[in-house]
Amino acid sequence: MHDTEPRFLHISDIQKRPAFLTAWERHRHGAAHWIVECVSEFVGVFFYVYMGVGSTASMVIGGLTDQPALGSLLQVGFAYAIGIVLALTIAAPTSGGHLNPCVTIAFALYRGFPWRKVPRYIVSQILGAFVACFIIYLQWKGNIVAVEEALSAQGKLDAIQFTPSGPAGIFALYTTTGANLGYVLANEFFVDFTIGLVIWATLDPSNFFAPPAMAPWTIGLTYAAAIWGYAPVGLAANSARDVGARLFAMCIWGRQASGGNYAALAALTNIVSMIASATFYEIFFTDSSRVLPPAQLDFLYGHKAHEERRARDYHRTVLHDDQEQQLSNGHRNRVSAVSNYSKEAIETKE
Repeated sequence: MHDTEPRFLHISDIQKRPAFLTAWERHRHGAAHWIVECVSEFVGVFFYVYMGVGSTASMVIGGLTDQPALGSLLQVGFAYAIGIVLALTIAAPTSGGHLNPCVTIAFALYRGFPWRKVPRYIVSQILGAFVACFIIYLQWKGNIVAVEEALSAQGKLDAIQFTPSGPAGIFALYTTTGANLGYVLANEFFVDFTIGLVIWATLDPSNFFAPPAMAPWTIGLTYAAAIWGYAPVGLAANSARDVGARLFAMCIWGRQASGGNYAALAALTNIVSMIASATFYEIFFTDSSRVLPPAQLDFLYGHKAHEERRARDYHRTVLHDDQEQQLSNGHRNRVSAVSNYSKEAIETKE
C-alpha cells in the first residue's frame, strides 16, 4: 500500500522527442484532445473487428468450399478474444478503451463520462468497424466472389447469402432461417448481461482479483466463451461491430443485407443489457468502504499524474500563445505609432 502519493517519471523526463512531436503534444493536450480520443476508439474497434471478422471469413469460406480446416467457431472465439486484448492494450491508455457504445453509455450514466463525448465516441467506434470490414473484404474479395459464382451456378446463392453461413454473413450478423426472434432476444440479453457484469467487475477499483493488467484478458476470454456457447443462436454483443459491419454489407449487397427485424435487436439489446448489468452491479456489489489494492492504486495515481501533467502543458501552451499574441499586438502598435509619427513629420516639413 502507498502511504503517500508516489512520484512518477514521465516520458519527457527521460526521453526527448522531436520538436514537431513536442509541438503536436502541446496541441493534443488541449483543443485537439478529442481527436486523439476518437482515433483511439476507432483503432480499438478496428482491431477487435479485424481479428474477429477476419477469422469468421476463414470459417465461412471454409464451410462453403468443403475445407473445414480453414476455420472453426473455436478459432473465431479466440480471434475475437485476441482482438479485444490488442484493442484494449492500444486504446485504453488514450480513450479509456470503451470499444462499444453500450460501455460508453453506461460510463456516462455511472462513471461521470461526459455526455457531450458520447456521440463522437459511438461514431468513431462504428466507423472503426466499417473500415475494418472494408479492408477484410478487399483481402478476401477473390475468394468471396468465386464462392458466390459457384453458389449462383448451383442455384444456392439466394437461399444462403444472407444467413450466418453465407458470404454476406462474414460481415453482417444474421439469424438462422426460421429462427424465433423471441429466443434470439433472450439469448442476446442474457449473454450481454453476463458480459456486462464481467466488465463492471473487472473495472471495479476495489477488486483484488482483477488488477488493471488482467482486464484485457478477462474481458477478451469472456467474449470468447460467449461466442463458443451462444453465437450459433444469434449473438451481436457489440453495437459498433454490428452496425458498422451491417452498413458495410449494405454497401456491397444492397438493402437486402440489412437483416430485417433482427437488425434492431442486434444493435440495441446489448445497450439495454449493459445498463441493466451495470445497475445490478452498482446495487449489489459496489461497496465504497472497500480498500483499493496496490495495483489499482498505481494505476489510478499514474492516471492522475498524467492528467495533471497534460493540464499543466495545456495551460503553458495557452499562456505561451497569449504572450505571443500580446507581443505581436505590441509590435503592431509600435509599427503603427512609428508610421503615424513619420507621416506627421513629413506633413510638418511640408
